[in-house]
Amino acid sequence: MDSRTRQALIALPVILSIGAAIGWAGSQGSVEAFGWPLFALCGVVAFAVNWLLFVPAYLYQTERYFDLTGSLTYLTLVALGLALGPANARAQLIGALVAIWAARLGSFLFRRILEDGSDGRFDAIKPHFARLLMTWTLQGLWVFLTLSCGLAAMTGARAVPLAGFAWTGAALFLAGLTIETIADHQKRRFRKDPANDGRFITSGLWAWSRHPNYFGEIVLWIGIAIIALPALVGWQHATLVSPVFVFVLLTRISGVPMLEARARKRWGDDPEFRAYTERTSTLIPMPPR
Repeated sequence: MDSRTRQALIALPVILSIGAAIGWAGSQGSVEAFGWPLFALCGVVAFAVNWLLFVPAYLYQTERYFDLTGSLTYLTLVALGLALGPANARAQLIGALVAIWAARLGSFLFRRILEDGSDGRFDAIKPHFARLLMTWTLQGLWVFLTLSCGLAAMTGARAVPLAGFAWTGAALFLAGLTIETIADHQKRRFRKDPANDGRFITSGLWAWSRHPNYFGEIVLWIGIAIIALPALVGWQHATLVSPVFVFVLLTRISGVPMLEARARKRWGDDPEFRAYTERTSTLIPMPPR
């Protein structure tokens, strides 16, 4: 057994323990469905959906449906929260915003992988059962933890009328979604131009940030947390780790570090690339230095 397989086997119970902890915290004050706190039931479903789709992914050695499954999991949890929960105005607002984001991102990523044919992140992972299972399990945690504060508000018994927090959060969400959508569109259009083959994008929002799409992602989840905050009680406040988790994941683990390392490997000796990285903010859009 190689070291990465051992790491994956160790990571699996850690991932599930984190999911169980956030499931317990978010269930305090949750309404019940089928004898379960609805919040905890949604957590179980988040992992179950990803494990179910892991089976054909491993058997057929494909990553084509990975990102699409992530979006499907978000939509499934939102649907459960609205169908089985109180479905008050706050829940409906959060559900609508998350559904719009998930449908947009899922369709964009699925279309991208169909056009590209593969995702290089999975080349070394697909043949290994434990490592691939860990990756799909981590996606279940990603969905559950990222959505946790919004889901706690959607499934909680406490109903609070919409007010300043809700509209401030909604405005932040829409700002983040707009930034993410524009950044994704600009990069996709850049890549589809044959004249840009082998080059890196430095135009549009990418002239102000090397990762504007990730900045938009972080901002929109902060918006969801602000909308959810007034409806949370007691231990449910622990679910406010959601935007912190998104920030850490994208800036310290799988987002920025992975792409920056890949870019340095490809263009690290290019003077133009070095000049771009020196003058351009890593995350927060700012005028070039």
